[in-house]
Amino acid sequence: MSSEAAISYTLLSDLKSGETAVITKIKGYGAFRKRINEMGFIPGTTVKVIKKAPLQDPIEYELMNYRVSLRKSEADLIEVISENEAKNIVEKPFEGTILSNSDCIQKVVKKGQRTIDVALVGNPNSGKTTLFNHVTGKREKVGNYVGVTVEQKTAQLKHAGYDIHITDLPGTYSMSEYSPEELYVRKHLTEKMPDVVINVVDASNLERNLFLTTQLIDMNIKVVIALNMYDELEEKGDSFDYKTLGKMIGIPIIPVVATKGKGIDELLNIVIDVYEEKESDYRHIHISYGADVNNAIAAIREEINKNPIVKDKFHSHYVAVKLLEDDKHFTQQIANIPDTENIITCAQKEVKAIEREYKENSSAVITDAKYAFIRGALKETYTVANNENKIKNHGLDALFTNKWLGFPVFLFLMFLMFQVTFTLGSYPQEWIEAGVKWFGSLIQNNMSAGALRDLLVDGIIGGVGGVIVFLPNIIILFFCISLMEDTGYMARAAFLMDKLMHGIGLHGKSFIPLLMGFGCNVPAIMATRTLDNKKDRILTMLIIPFMSCSARLPVYILLISAFFTHHHGLVLTSIYAVGILLGVLTALVLNKTSFRKKDAPFVMELPPYRMPTLRNTIIHMWSKSVQYLKKMGTIILLASIIVWALGYFPREVNSSNNSSTQLENSYIGRLGHFIEPVIHPLGYDWKIGVSLLSGLAAKEIVVSTMGVLYQSDAETVGTSASLQTKLQEQEFTGGPRIGQKVFTPLVAYSLMLFILIYFPCVAAVAAIRKESNWKWAVFSVFYSTALAWIVAFLVYNVGSMFIA
Repeated sequence: MSSEAAISYTLLSDLKSGETAVITKIKGYGAFRKRINEMGFIPGTTVKVIKKAPLQDPIEYELMNYRVSLRKSEADLIEVISENEAKNIVEKPFEGTILSNSDCIQKVVKKGQRTIDVALVGNPNSGKTTLFNHVTGKREKVGNYVGVTVEQKTAQLKHAGYDIHITDLPGTYSMSEYSPEELYVRKHLTEKMPDVVINVVDASNLERNLFLTTQLIDMNIKVVIALNMYDELEEKGDSFDYKTLGKMIGIPIIPVVATKGKGIDELLNIVIDVYEEKESDYRHIHISYGADVNNAIAAIREEINKNPIVKDKFHSHYVAVKLLEDDKHFTQQIANIPDTENIITCAQKEVKAIEREYKENSSAVITDAKYAFIRGALKETYTVANNENKIKNHGLDALFTNKWLGFPVFLFLMFLMFQVTFTLGSYPQEWIEAGVKWFGSLIQNNMSAGALRDLLVDGIIGGVGGVIVFLPNIIILFFCISLMEDTGYMARAAFLMDKLMHGIGLHGKSFIPLLMGFGCNVPAIMATRTLDNKKDRILTMLIIPFMSCSARLPVYILLISAFFTHHHGLVLTSIYAVGILLGVLTALVLNKTSFRKKDAPFVMELPPYRMPTLRNTIIHMWSKSVQYLKKMGTIILLASIIVWALGYFPREVNSSNNSSTQLENSYIGRLGHFIEPVIHPLGYDWKIGVSLLSGLAAKEIVVSTMGVLYQSDAETVGTSASLQTKLQEQEFTGGPRIGQKVFTPLVAYSLMLFILIYFPCVAAVAAIRKESNWKWAVFSVFYSTALAWIVAFLVYNVGSMFIA
């Protein structure tokens, strides 16, 4: 007691950069307490302060050989002492394991059954999806930040006479009730009951990764550990007796290097051996949590064994542990099963007894015991090398998260991305333009005049050809975004932006799907599943459409090339900046009205920087290119044909040369004139109005529609280059502005803003509905369209006062 009285306790938030301390107490409750425990912030853990973000919040820490960021308000809830004082604190003992009894639920291998269902489970950044891609040959997106896999991916392969069905589940740190991914993984494992689970573990971050493994052990399922990134462990010079650890926990462990495909065959062979129950290292054990908790588990299991429905659905040990953790979602799931009142009552009684005994939350007691088990097991099997290579690669943080340079570097990278997209993409764009023009001329010169030739030249080539020329720009944009994801910079961007995001009522992790939105809004909206509470998810998905996706890029490039001969990158960057600003303002308004709710804790891993592989980058670029080409061959092609047909019929004019009159009297001309009063105050003509209507399906169709409408009376074939000339020459044919130019730099800029803001594409609206409900999808449609009209009106009319 005297030694404890001399101990000087302080708060984690009070430590300065570079200082190290040992955690003694977590003072928070609820979701924060649960997540912080599972991430390794438990009594006895050594933690080092790395640095504060440029805006002084959040703060970057290092523990268990990985880095994580917390806000200062959350670090205020963690009590620490110096490392010297911690030597007087008795460490929680290593309780070892308990061999499971004959009540294990095991799947019996059917004779002749040659199909194995496998699930991939692992922490974010453990290389799970990379392993999936190598094993199956699939081309799933890989990213070095949390939450890339937002839903399950499934593939199958043949190996050693077996059909192996592999499901890549979302990355998760645990299987608690904290986030949608955790609940999703838990539901898949308990309801689908895969034959074997491959637990992908980062070899350079064992202590934290093995926490999820202990939860799989509780579930009594067949597990094989894929010890990924084993080459990094060897490079550090550390010694790891993984075979002994595998025997200790009853799970075979196979070293693999997923990026290079090493160890894959051996991993699949062990999966088959475990499935056939031929693997000698495989056995089912229970973790010993200490006498008090073990007795509580036994008491609850006794009640569970009286209920055959619960026993058939779950393993009794797993149920007892989850109930002792006071997992609300799981407790409700058990309560919905008939005749489980005694089970719930017994569990609540044991929870109270444990909390009285330990003066601690029961979930924290079990988490502490799991980490004590992990540390004890690693002490017997893992030896750290005494060299300087043991620190992971975080050296670039000196630049990217620097107090003074972090934000300027971020803004420079954003500008560079847009400038490179525009400038570098212009060269292959010219080649494709020449090819489209040549092909159009070929058709024009070798077919007799008629509707079919007009359809091919003006409808298909003028429409689809006007969009396909921007494929190089799309590829370059996705290449840049892929680099930021794969290197680990995305997480740093979220770290930099958290204080700003927090100021508008969003979580720092919201910045990741927002940044993804610059590529495509649909997967970005789906990526909001990685956010931990409903408020953050809905608010983030509502402002994602303001992040200008690549589908809008062809419109910008067309108009900027035609009306802004200088400062291309600056003009393009300003459009993206306006979208960000409107997203911020929208979030502020909604956060003060519809989304008042307590903040979720900011606990986010900062993964080490890794050199992206050329293979993954090419896979990513090719995947997005294929999506773009498919869209041109389906939606854009169909829309171009429809727009052409509506502009071609009815054929009411006598002179074939009077194509302008024909177009105005066509169906699309009548539609355009009908909506003209709405867009007239914005300085637009009816053709712009029709183009905007066609863009409701997909924003690229705006360009293809312009290609059809503005080229329909041209002597030459419609191409992007000639379309730019036609836009520059276009004049009003009626009304008070007759004879005036339709397009000016001011109108062009106003139009780009309108296209940026109005009506998310149909796919994005569908994604919002799927991830939330119809109410928010409809709100997004009407709010964004009304806002687009207001912004375009102000830009055009206010700008006209200053620009002649």
